Amino acid sequence: MNSELLHMRVALVTGASRGLGRHIALVLGRNGYVVVVNYLSAEKEASGLIKTIGGDSLAVRADIGDPDQVRGMSELIGREYGRLDVIVNNAGVTKDNLLVRQSEEDWDAVIRTNLKGCFNVIRTLAPIMVKSGGGHIINISSRSGVSGKAGQAAYSASKAALLGLTYTAAAELAADRIRVNAILPGYMMTEMGAGAGRAMEAAKQKSILKSLSDPAEVAALVLYLLNTGTVSGQVFSLDSRLW
Repeated sequence: MNSELLHMRVALVTGASRGLGRHIALVLGRNGYVVVVNYLSAEKEASGLIKTIGGDSLAVRADIGDPDQVRGMSELIGREYGRLDVIVNNAGVTKDNLLVRQSEEDWDAVIRTNLKGCFNVIRTLAPIMVKSGGGHIINISSRSGVSGKAGQAAYSASKAALLGLTYTAAAELAADRIRVNAILPGYMMTEMGAGAGRAMEAAKQKSILKSLSDPAEVAALVLYLLNTGTVSGQVFSLDSRLW
C-alpha cells in the first residue's frame, strides 16, 4: 500500500458507472478524492470513468445485495488504501408495477439492492471508516420514499426504509465521528429517469419551476455536505415539486 494514500481522502460510490453515481464520482475525483467506483455489470463504463478520474482510483465489481461480495470489496479497500472517508450509497433499481400485480421476485430484487444493499455496505465498511477517524455516509433516497407513487410500491418502500436507516445509522455512528445524511435528488434525466418518458414529463409538469432536477446539483450538494462538520441525521431534497 502506498504510504501517501494514508493521507488522502478515499470515497466509495456504489452504482457509480453511470447516471447520478457517475456525476458524483467525477466531482469527488476533481476535488481530491481517491474514488472507488463500484459497479455491477457496466465494466466498460466503470473502466472509462476510472481513466477519466485518474490517480489511484479503482473500479470494483460487486453486487451490494450480496454480503460476501461486499465483504470482498471491503477487504480490497482495506488492502489498497487502508482507510475510507466517504460512502455514497447510490446504487438502486426499480421494477415498477401496481401493488396487486407486483411479483414477489421483483419486490425482493428492489428491496435487495435499494435497502439491503445499503445495509450491507454500511455494516461492512463502517469499521474501516471508524479506524480512519470518522467520515461521512450519504444515502441517495427518493421523493417516492416520502410521498409514495402509484406503480412504485417496492421502490417507494425501499426508499422510505432507507430514510429510517439513515436516522438510525446517524444516531449509532455519531460517537465514532461518522455523519450520516440522505438526499432526495428529484427526477433527473439519467438512464433510469429517461427510461420512463411519461413519468419524466409528469414530474416536469408538477415542478413549480417546470424543470427536472440536475445531477450536477446533486453532486455539488454531496461535496458541500462532505465539507461540513456538524450536519448529520438530515434529509435534503433537491426537488421543485410541492408535496
